[in-house]
Amino acid sequence: MSPALTVTFRSLRVRNYRLFAGGQVISLSGTWAQRVAQDWLVLELSHNSGVALGITTGLQFLPMLLFGLYGGVLADRYDKRALLIGAQVAMGVLALVLGILDVAGVVQLWQVYALAFLLGLASVIDTPVRQAFVVEMVGPDDLPNAVSLNSATFNVSRILGPAVAGVAISSVGTGPVFLANAASYVAVVVGLVAIRRTELFDARRVARAKGQLRAGLSYVRSDPQLYVPIALIAVIGTFGLNFQITLALIAKQTFHLGAGSYGALSAMLATGSLLGALASARRSTPPSARILFGSALAFGICEVLTGLAPTYTVMALLLVPTGAAVLTFTTAANATIQLASAPHMRGRVMSLYVLVFLGGTPFGAPLIGAVAEVLGPRSSLLIGGVVSALAAVAAGFYLRRVTVSVPAADQPCAPTRIAGGAAVGRTTA
Repeated sequence: MSPALTVTFRSLRVRNYRLFAGGQVISLSGTWAQRVAQDWLVLELSHNSGVALGITTGLQFLPMLLFGLYGGVLADRYDKRALLIGAQVAMGVLALVLGILDVAGVVQLWQVYALAFLLGLASVIDTPVRQAFVVEMVGPDDLPNAVSLNSATFNVSRILGPAVAGVAISSVGTGPVFLANAASYVAVVVGLVAIRRTELFDARRVARAKGQLRAGLSYVRSDPQLYVPIALIAVIGTFGLNFQITLALIAKQTFHLGAGSYGALSAMLATGSLLGALASARRSTPPSARILFGSALAFGICEVLTGLAPTYTVMALLLVPTGAAVLTFTTAANATIQLASAPHMRGRVMSLYVLVFLGGTPFGAPLIGAVAEVLGPRSSLLIGGVVSALAAVAAGFYLRRVTVSVPAADQPCAPTRIAGGAAVGRTTA
């Protein structure tokens, strides 16, 4: 393996992480295929309603808004591997139920709504626990690389899943896609079971006590290196990351194309995201403030240009740099926040990160769907891009004002280190 590849994929030297990442590629490919199939099924059942599509997306993320912080408390308190296994099994069962209903020809819109909400409940545990579990597999020194590779894995799946789903929906319908996704969860569960406990990095668990959730919020509120990136994630996640709704509507209504073309647009966005993830993985140091805020600004600009694209081909091409920019931003924010967090607080901090990243969707998705119906699908991209760009500029200036010294462009944005180079995060509460 060349030196460049060795640097880019260095976290894969860890056996436990290889097992985890391999299972994720298979399972997430199924998940993304299901998202495409679910969107298409909702459009068919609702007669192309953007509001119905927004409601489905909102219901899927509503549990994160309501209960997301409790997932972080569980992550700090209990065995993360056992929690992940339970959550993955639940998700597989829900995909199986939807597939059976669809194949049997009895599926109704309210059933899709209900299953989307239940899937969101499982994600309340799965998502923050999965984020916090990475450092236990690879250790703090390789955490930024592992976060980038996680993003690469996620986006390889976003390429494979929609591409397969587009072909499958056109040939056999949406039901078999749901059934295939249910089967894909077996891979990640097998990988989690095979992880060796003795090779995990030690993570101090927090004993059950009152006020742990409030303590986590106070901890984040005390440090601008935590709450500024989290606030920026909240704005961009709510208003900028609306592609699940807009691309389906644009493919169907603006360009009058089918499910395969929608899958292709999603795949182009994922291709750019994969390139951004691999570029991030090559960095040997934690992300800088310039990368964090600059990539957020670049994403906003790219989203506006995508919304203005005159043809399907131009839009597909513009989705590549858009995906690269947003992935660079989310990877930088994730690594910055994890490295800035004390180990015993990391689960709660990451649950807040996930909450604001996904929890705004119940408000943003129906709103974006309604705007798309009134002003056209392109308008949601234009509005989301402008809001994201302005938020990036405002957050960058605010952090510069409230911190005594902003890290230089070639310095890490947040982590504190001890002798031996192990990043342990801040100790202030």
